[in-house]
Amino acid sequence: MKIVFMGTPDFAVGALESIIKAGHEVTCVVTQPDKPKGRSDKLVPCPVKECALAHGLNVFQPKKIREPEAVAELKKYPADIYVVAAFGQILTKEILDYPKYGCVNIHASILPKYRGAAPIQRVIIDGEKETGVTIMQMDEGIDTGDILMCRRTAIGDEETGGELFDRLAGIGAELIIEALPLIESGALNPTPQNEAESTHVPMLKKSDGQIDWSKSAAVIKNLVRGCAPWPGTFTFLDGKNLKIWRVDVVDSADDKGNAAGEITVTDSRLFVKCGDGSLEIKELQLEGKKRMDAGSFLRGYALKNSTCLG
Repeated sequence: MKIVFMGTPDFAVGALESIIKAGHEVTCVVTQPDKPKGRSDKLVPCPVKECALAHGLNVFQPKKIREPEAVAELKKYPADIYVVAAFGQILTKEILDYPKYGCVNIHASILPKYRGAAPIQRVIIDGEKETGVTIMQMDEGIDTGDILMCRRTAIGDEETGGELFDRLAGIGAELIIEALPLIESGALNPTPQNEAESTHVPMLKKSDGQIDWSKSAAVIKNLVRGCAPWPGTFTFLDGKNLKIWRVDVVDSADDKGNAAGEITVTDSRLFVKCGDGSLEIKELQLEGKKRMDAGSFLRGYALKNSTCLG
């Protein structure tokens, strides 16, 4: 098939590579404009652009794909279908209806649950045990189109947002290759989404990673896992930002009378009382310092048992 591929972050790279490897003709890769990075504000290409250039593909980077001149440029590239994976812009009906087989999206959740920009992190934060990847026929809504294919996968008890991101990217890359010939042959039966079961998750902000120690230990652990590596979870120690990278839920007999957020240090181990239960902090990073295990941190930072985080 002739394909125009639309995507931006790492999540989309595997799908693009798989489409190329499968022998489809990618006539153009559409991605977001280069963005400034670092103190120099040097413009840096996104992962999908880097992949496209490495394969010698045409690259189109519209600021707004809905603008008439962008649509006109897009139509210069022949395509049977547009494949979209975390592109980051909303497509108009004119674009959606232009290719013979329309536009399909690789979405990292079991639709209709977790529509929106942060489904991978949110399923972990919410304590879900299962997620997946859905191939959907795009319409004018946000992740509201008919379901074409779906593959489910269990979420590991210790799996982080970053680890799940990589796994779902791999599943998406496999699933789109399975879907394309079935779409072309008309073998798939589109299934409308059940709106009564739909949920929507907005893009995560750095502030979403702030820990509320009055919540249960299990809820906080899910937040730490889901927000790793970005946006990361944090609290405050002596007025300094303290990133929390890894925790375990524990039953600590030494902190039963403590307030939420109050720490206990025992044999080079660091425990924090939560609203329900306790956590052992395994890895952390104080503002201006490197990430380290709790034992190394305690050897360089004298903490008193009366100290309260937050």
